[in-house]
Amino acid sequence: MADPELEAIRQRRMQELMARQGAGSQQNPDQQKAQEEAKREADERRQMMLSQILSSEARERLARIALVKPDKARGVEDVLLRAAQTGQIVEKVSEERLISVLEQINTQTTKQTKVTIQRRRSVLDDDD
Repeated sequence: MADPELEAIRQRRMQELMARQGAGSQQNPDQQKAQEEAKREADERRQMMLSQILSSEARERLARIALVKPDKARGVEDVLLRAAQTGQIVEKVSEERLISVLEQINTQTTKQTKVTIQRRRSVLDDDD
């Protein structure tokens, strides 16, 4: 895992965000093409790095998760890439380890749902 590659991806992403905020939709076609090309290259690099750190079964599971919940899959990818960058991942991530990472993320991001039942009083219900 090369740190310069991740840093380049971060810089491109920041440039994209800054361009969106500053220019809005008033960009010329050349700038839009350049941004799309940069985004595509960043995605290709990201997928290449993920293929280096994930086993084929883990990649398949992550792809299935991405179909249902793209935001969650992106978050898991970010966690895995950061761990690989810091040297916490020394061998390919198996499907079992990916499942444990998913469970850890689920416990951190669980939302509490609260159901409140309000009963309506009917006209026929008299207290006499």
